[in-house]
Amino acid sequence: MSSNAYQPDDFDGRIIDGEVVDAEVVDLDKVRNRRAGAGGTSTGPAADDIDPDDGGDAESLDDDAPTLGAPVDRDDDPGFTPTRRPDRRAILPRWAYTMRGIKAAIRWQLKDLGYVSAFHAVRLPKYAGKLLVWCPVGLFKGTGRLLLWASAEDGNYGLRQAAAGRGSSSDIDQWLKLDARRQRQATWRWWLLAAGAGATTTAGLILAYGPVPEWAPWAASALAVGLLARVGRPDDKPITDRVTEATRYRKLTAELVRRGLTSLGLSGINSAVAKDPRAISFPVDIHRDGPGHIAIVDLPYGVEASEVVARRGKLASALRLPLDQVWPEPADGHTGRLALWVGYEPASQMKQPVWPLLSASAKVDVFKPFPLATTPRLENVDVSLMFRNYLFGGQPGSGKTFALRDLVLAAALDARTEIRGYELKGVGDFAVLEPVMTEYGNGFDDDTLARCFAFIEWLYEECRRRSKRIEHYARLGKAPENKVTPELASLKGSGLHPLVAWFDELQELMTSKYGKDAGEILEKVIKLGRALGVIILIGTQIPDKDSLPTGITRNVNSRFCLSVADQTANDMILGTSSYKQGYRATVFQPVDEAGWGILRGFGKPASVRSYYVNTDAAARIVTRAVALRQTAGTLPTPEEQTRTAAPVADVLADLAQVWPGDDKKAWNDTLCGLLAELRPEAYQGWGSAQLTAALKPHPIIKVGDVYGRLSDGKETTRRGITHDHLLKAIAERDRKKSR
Repeated sequence: MSSNAYQPDDFDGRIIDGEVVDAEVVDLDKVRNRRAGAGGTSTGPAADDIDPDDGGDAESLDDDAPTLGAPVDRDDDPGFTPTRRPDRRAILPRWAYTMRGIKAAIRWQLKDLGYVSAFHAVRLPKYAGKLLVWCPVGLFKGTGRLLLWASAEDGNYGLRQAAAGRGSSSDIDQWLKLDARRQRQATWRWWLLAAGAGATTTAGLILAYGPVPEWAPWAASALAVGLLARVGRPDDKPITDRVTEATRYRKLTAELVRRGLTSLGLSGINSAVAKDPRAISFPVDIHRDGPGHIAIVDLPYGVEASEVVARRGKLASALRLPLDQVWPEPADGHTGRLALWVGYEPASQMKQPVWPLLSASAKVDVFKPFPLATTPRLENVDVSLMFRNYLFGGQPGSGKTFALRDLVLAAALDARTEIRGYELKGVGDFAVLEPVMTEYGNGFDDDTLARCFAFIEWLYEECRRRSKRIEHYARLGKAPENKVTPELASLKGSGLHPLVAWFDELQELMTSKYGKDAGEILEKVIKLGRALGVIILIGTQIPDKDSLPTGITRNVNSRFCLSVADQTANDMILGTSSYKQGYRATVFQPVDEAGWGILRGFGKPASVRSYYVNTDAAARIVTRAVALRQTAGTLPTPEEQTRTAAPVADVLADLAQVWPGDDKKAWNDTLCGLLAELRPEAYQGWGSAQLTAALKPHPIIKVGDVYGRLSDGKETTRRGITHDHLLKAIAERDRKKSR
């Protein structure tokens, strides 16, 4: 009986050498102890203590591997299960899933088609001359080729001559076979050629005399001439010119990206790639993104994307593309992930879309984002005004003023927003906004600088007043975070409407005699005003510690650095170490690349281009802003507006004229009221701060605390001046004039 034979259910035994013997009862506890002892993981008897009579073998060892515990890490790929679906490629390319991608693809193809069509259109006379030259040659050359083909001599003649030259009987038979083959081929070829000639002649007669459209003979003639010229021209002399001498756009590939990254001289990349060519990986397929292609790259371990961004120039050189066609930036995920976008053409040659706010229906809510610029991919970059302060910096011709004006134009489209500002360049770039501004100054003369300084002092007092209003509404539960809310900003009489205060070419004030005090006060305003609805916009050319105090730059949370000349200016505007991190506005050329810069404060710093709005377009926006403010009742009246263009009188002489009686001292507020009665066209709207600023050029007059009595009898202290100081200042001024 074999060992694998069928056994009955009641079988109890074992088979040894083909014989069945009685089964023995096995002590399972002993067996378990022996196995555990062999593995060294049990407290049972050791292998040396096993009794052979108990069924064990002292010379045997359990070869089962000891169990050391469950694995620490599970397998990365447990295998396919019915509930797991493998990754699949997208049905459509990525660019086809967004309207922006579709529009960009269509726009690029149409632009390329238009370029090629225009290129060949201007060369049509040249092409016509070539056709006329090579068409007769093609006629004769084509006729010869057809006759040679019909005779079947091509190739056959050489073989027959070789056979005839040898002269043996076998070669003669070979010659006869070749000649017979030629005759068979020539017979049907001559008939085919004759049929073709007849069909061509018939087609020609029909085109010449038959009932066909008038354009048909011309189209057939053009086709025939083109075919004959193609046959007649030499291979190295094409009829049409090449559109480009080199590839205008090279599609981004993984090999191209790897070559570019390994050319940067980064040891972390080169050493990793030398060990493993797959050290540079692509988590997402390279795909079209807007007017270009984007590659998401995982750099080798330990290499940060910012290191590649800092070498953008070398990367563009490695890709053999213009600098403004290659745009690397850190990608989402981790610091070693790079997003490399390469445009179809340089950004300087791409037409920027129209600013969306130029639309007749466009409105702005300063509490919500609105477009200010575009990325190299022509995507909108949205910014917001509320709870932010802005610093615009750049050398002359960088587009700084127009970028700053875009923000003021946007603020004008929110009827709740009050706008005040000073243009210290004196050319009137912001004059178009004058109808919607409560205060506007233009120039860098002493009087305008004094008014600008007084405006900064007024801003500090306005922050003090607003803080009390916020405290009041917070107690009422209307300012839950002790900040201006959209509801409070819209509430009539709250005094917490958004206030945009802008300064263009601020360095003119900071380098004047008012600079130190103005810098200290403006820093306080920037710190306090953010939660109070006061928005400060600053534009400057010379970003150093004298023209732009570091206390101001440190507290500005939104910065736009346009073209600058060096690393110091770059870091002064964007922040320390920005240049080393790869955020370099030094790569932008003034005038030629006006509007391009690095925007910081809205996610990761990125290269953007502010919208260019000329004066005519700006005037259309202001017209709409005036209509919105008239409807809302927030348009400032001429009596409410303060301008440096208003007539300016002799402040000292007027003070002497209106001085109240024999008083030795007088409050500034009292004097401003008297001055407004004397010359309302010059002093209307003046307060203590404005008078203090007007007296700054006269250091003899000391503005200080003056003790006095209010109309209701209460005693108090306010800012004022002394009559003796006023008389001394007038005498000193007259003495200087007489010299």
